[in-house]
Amino acid sequence: MIFCVEDDSAIRDLMIYTLNATGFEAAGFGDSTSFWEAMRQREPELIILDIMLPGEDGLCILKKLRAQAGFARIPVIMATAKGTEFDKVTGLDMGADDYLAKPFGMMEMVSRIKAVLRRVQRQDAPKILRMGDLELNMEEHTVFAGGEHIVLTLKEYEMLALFMNHPGRVYTRDQILEQIWETDYAGETRTVDVHIGTLRTKLGDCGEYLRTVRGVGYKMTV
Repeated sequence: MIFCVEDDSAIRDLMIYTLNATGFEAAGFGDSTSFWEAMRQREPELIILDIMLPGEDGLCILKKLRAQAGFARIPVIMATAKGTEFDKVTGLDMGADDYLAKPFGMMEMVSRIKAVLRRVQRQDAPKILRMGDLELNMEEHTVFAGGEHIVLTLKEYEMLALFMNHPGRVYTRDQILEQIWETDYAGETRTVDVHIGTLRTKLGDCGEYLRTVRGVGYKMTV
């Protein structure tokens, strides 16, 4: 669930429509009162927070969020007026995860949301991942297969971490491109197949954990 706090109803409705159309669940609020009421009912995955709001402004809301243990870790993207560098810096210093400068495009909004959520998920991920004879240490950035240290490229490492963080989950090639090469990557899905092949080879016997799901993509399981 994404909460959009924006007093302009036309912009708010467009934000909610775009998020729903791109696979997110979203709810909108025109002021702090309705927002705080919703927060008592349900905790969102992320909040898009306009700075200029009637009554309690976005910076005050952000300060309260970061001061409450239950809400402090919820990622927040601040919406600021174009050119107001002070608001951007202040928001980031107060704990905002990113910002959008108005007027912003809806696809830019979606891209920033996905990037922030990916970053938060990586931070919250377990530090040491294990699967069969395979171990990945997120803090030391090391991989061991059958007790042997394996040297991987950055993309190979990120791909392995993605699979090990979500054992059994099937990822399509397009999803892997989006997760590892980011949303603006303009390459072909063949890139994924090549990296999967080299990763399997480097992992030796543990490479068998990487399974091809015919006609769909790949998953990792023992």
